[in-house]
Amino acid sequence: MPAISLITLAVADVARARAFYEALGLRAAPPNEEAVAFLDGGGVVLSLYGRDALAGDTGLADGRPGGITLAFNVERPEQVGERLATAVTAGAKVLKEPREMPWGGVTAYFADLDGHPWEITWVPDFPLTEDGRIVLATAEDEEDG
Repeated sequence: MPAISLITLAVADVARARAFYEALGLRAAPPNEEAVAFLDGGGVVLSLYGRDALAGDTGLADGRPGGITLAFNVERPEQVGERLATAVTAGAKVLKEPREMPWGGVTAYFADLDGHPWEITWVPDFPLTEDGRIVLATAEDEEDG
């Protein structure tokens, strides 16, 4: 089965972006390089790569496509606001304050130092493992269950 193993963000300053994500609790893996940083995202690696270098690799004009958000899921509704406060302290800009959603969850949005939009969300139907991974029920699970 294919798995998403690494997500790369184009950033203006790798060291500054690395410090921001470390302040959010992600752990960087050695080596400490100026050109790229790799952080443990709990089963998915978050890579921070210089915007110009990524543009050269991909052929995209500014090194990043649009129309995506990344997300941190939390175990309890009150953690949405707590995690947002941590992001703001690290330098994030609030895009949407925590709010209850029509589908029953709680969601907030922030932009990181390079403008990448992140969602912080509590979803009652998404139980998390001890290390923070989402457990999705699949059609196979329903057939077995």
